[in-house]
Amino acid sequence: MGDLTLSAVTRTQGSTQALKDGTSRPRHFDLRFDDVPVLIQAFRRMVRAVEWDVCERAFTTYLVAKEHGKPFTALPVFLVRGFHHGAVLRTATADGLVPKDLEDRTAGVNRGYTVTTGVWARGILADEYGVDLSRVTWVLSGDEHVAGYQPPRNVVPVGPGEDVPAMVAAGELAAGIGIPADYPGVVPLIPDAAEAGYRALRERGFYPINHVLVVRDELLAKHPDLAADLFAAYADAKKRYVADLAEGFVIDPGPTDRMYARVMQITSGDPLPYGIAPNRAMIDQLIRYAVDQQILTRPVAAEDLFPDSTRHLAG
Repeated sequence: MGDLTLSAVTRTQGSTQALKDGTSRPRHFDLRFDDVPVLIQAFRRMVRAVEWDVCERAFTTYLVAKEHGKPFTALPVFLVRGFHHGAVLRTATADGLVPKDLEDRTAGVNRGYTVTTGVWARGILADEYGVDLSRVTWVLSGDEHVAGYQPPRNVVPVGPGEDVPAMVAAGELAAGIGIPADYPGVVPLIPDAAEAGYRALRERGFYPINHVLVVRDELLAKHPDLAADLFAAYADAKKRYVADLAEGFVIDPGPTDRMYARVMQITSGDPLPYGIAPNRAMIDQLIRYAVDQQILTRPVAAEDLFPDSTRHLAG
C-alpha cells in the first residue's frame, strides 16, 4: 500500500489498462479510480468543483482553466492523440463546398468553442486551407466547461429548439465541428480526411494532443515527489501497451489502436510520447491556435504549464 490514496478518473484504454488492473502503479501512492461513463462530464466536474485528486482532461480546457486560476496543474502525460482533418463535416449534398467557402458563412460547433478537437480543426482550416476564422460565425450547441470564459463576438449560441448536427445535415449551416462522423446526411468537408492527417504527420510532424492529466495543486505542494511518481506510473503503463501494439499482441484492436499502429509505421517511434521535450512543437502549436482563436488572452510558455519536477522527464 502507498502512503496516500488518490481519487482518480481516466478512461480505460490501451495505454492505461496496466494502471487500472494494478500492473503499473505509483511507488508511494495508490490510485482509486472512479467510473464516469461519459468522460466529458468528469472534465466539467473537475474544472468546476475539483472533485478528484487526479483527472484526465482536455488540453485546451486545461489551458483556459489555468488562465482562470483553477487549482490544478497538468503533468506532461498526453493520454490521447488524434487527427482532426475529419472533424469538419458538411451536408452530403454540398459536393462543391471547399474550406475557403466557410468565410462569411455560419458553421456549427457541437458543444463549446474551447473543445480541443474544435481548436485543432479550426487551426487546420486556417493553416492548411487559408480560412480566415474571424470571417466565420460559429454557432455553439453547448456552453464552456470554464464558466468564466467569454468567447469572441463571432461565436454565438444556437437558437432555442435548434439542433446543430441536424442543421449541418440539412445544409442550414455550412459545416459543423464535433458532430459524430456517422450522423446521417453528413460527410467530411476535407476530402480523404484520414489520409490528410497522416500526410500532415509525415510532412511536418503535425500530430495533435487532445488530453492531459491534471493533479490538485494542494497535493502537488504537499507531496513534492507526487508528480514524478505519477508520471512514471502512467509512462510504465503506456510503454507496456506500445510494446504489445508493436508486437501485435493487442487483442481485437479498435480504430484508435490501428491509428497508433499507423503512427508507429510512419514515425518509427512511440505513438504516445510523454514529456515536454518530445511534444514541444505540438504544445506550442496548440497554444498558438488558442491565442489566435481568442481562447487564451496571451501566450504561455510550455514549461509554465507543468510542475518543475516533470519538466525534464520523458517516457
